[in-house]
Amino acid sequence: MTWAGGTFGERARCVLAPNANVMTLDGTNTWVLREPGAGRSVVVDPGPSVLSHLDEVAAYAEQVAVVLLTHHHLDHSEAAREFAERMGCGVRALDPAHRLGSEGLGDGDVVEVDGLEVHVVATPGHTADSLCFLLPGDRALLTGDTVLGRGTTVVAHPDGELGAYLHSLDRLHALADAREAQTILPGHGPVIEDALGALDFYIAHRRERLAQVEEALLALAEQPTLAGALTELDLAPGSGATVTPRSVVERVYADVDPVLWGAAELSVRAQLAHLVERVG
Repeated sequence: MTWAGGTFGERARCVLAPNANVMTLDGTNTWVLREPGAGRSVVVDPGPSVLSHLDEVAAYAEQVAVVLLTHHHLDHSEAAREFAERMGCGVRALDPAHRLGSEGLGDGDVVEVDGLEVHVVATPGHTADSLCFLLPGDRALLTGDTVLGRGTTVVAHPDGELGAYLHSLDRLHALADAREAQTILPGHGPVIEDALGALDFYIAHRRERLAQVEEALLALAEQPTLAGALTELDLAPGSGATVTPRSVVERVYADVDPVLWGAAELSVRAQLAHLVERVG
């Protein structure tokens, strides 16, 4: 599927950053939000420091009231400060290190600009500081890297945490189930028209992967119980042990291009930490 951004609903436009790679898919989606007829915009995730991209965002946004960040990863946040300084506004984020100005962002906050409402939903898991933004006027949910437009996301251990991620997916599912969110505007990849269906898939997929990791542990350790298998686990990078995060990746992700195994290992480490916590 070719994805190039565009306008969605009455309030959102995606300006696609030119930073496509195996992790960012087609590139980072920078979202410009504006109430119909209003003069000022909200910009979500300015993305990388690429002048041509920031020029395009600025041209569409015109007057920018505030920049919001879904999380701190550089493909979303690198240009936030320089873009905000250029546009004469602040940057609001959960992590104080990525703010410009005194205002942060937290769960339940509502950002209001010229009639536009953006509701903040804390969704830790991909990273500790991950946020999603509900646009009630369009029943749209901006998900950053918590839900992607194509494929599934990485729970970036150790900053990311699987238990928190599963809880975050449940929170988003509840919004979709209540029809408060019908469309997903992701941080990478195309818009998803069926938010509830996508979240059903994400939850089922994550639980299936966790079961596969548990099964791989039992087989590699040749142990009858999860507790016993975890005693054989060696988390040291480059370990020659039989049961390591990489050996689990090679078994569970055997059908995935090995170029993605590094990212898969981050998720597997998060899954292993979750299993250790569950057993302990």
